[in-house]
Amino acid sequence: MSQQEQPSRPQEPVKYGDVFEVTGELADKPIAPEDANMMQAAETRVFGHTQKGGAAAAMQSAATANKRGGFVHPGDATDLAVERGVTVAQTEVPGARVTTEFVGGQVVGQYVEPRPVGVAAATDAEALGLNLQSAITIGEALEAATQTAGNKPVDQSDAAAIQAAEVRASGTNVIAPGGIAASAQSAAVHNANVNRDEDKIKLVDVLAGATGKLPADKAVTRGDAEGVVSAELRNNPNLSTHPGGVAASVTAAARLNERADI
Repeated sequence: MSQQEQPSRPQEPVKYGDVFEVTGELADKPIAPEDANMMQAAETRVFGHTQKGGAAAAMQSAATANKRGGFVHPGDATDLAVERGVTVAQTEVPGARVTTEFVGGQVVGQYVEPRPVGVAAATDAEALGLNLQSAITIGEALEAATQTAGNKPVDQSDAAAIQAAEVRASGTNVIAPGGIAASAQSAAVHNANVNRDEDKIKLVDVLAGATGKLPADKAVTRGDAEGVVSAELRNNPNLSTHPGGVAASVTAAARLNERADI
């Protein structure tokens, strides 16, 4: 093989921002071997094995490439991964189990595992602290989203979904001053001008106590869920909804109400 035909050494390391949708300081950090080992250990503790095509596998591939390029060495770890942890957490939501993977406090992977239809609706409701003696309302569904995506910085897709939910709950197109829709829009505008995630307004800041902040409330229906999903999709550059986010929570509540036949 001639000199020209030999593979060239990578000029840049594979960074977290190249592989995952992360921001800030973490995005610029090369993925290190010990980071991948920590994620593999975390996945094994939760799943009993590493996930095929999951965060650990992606991190291992990137770390291997970085070692070959001489950018990192065996035993190296990213400071943010060490300081803030590499973890895998599971949350039960209506009709599903949501598993979220974190590196340095930022989400690098999320899996939504549907639960069997035969699982009692009351069990799902209990996981969210909801009462199935009456149908789950839009306000309660929004509050439930804080359990699965509460630390997500509010963006325009979240604000649009929350506005759609408030409109459907109140039955009017008028956005209440100081309500959750107005607060979500202000949060999205604020966050767009802030670089560090820790300084951004999170969903939990907007949706905590949502039931009491809505001008009116109603039981979630399939039509409500479709409206909220549509709003979140239209305002997301990737044309997708956030796993465990506003649209997902409202959709889960609608399905739970149908299953409970309330």
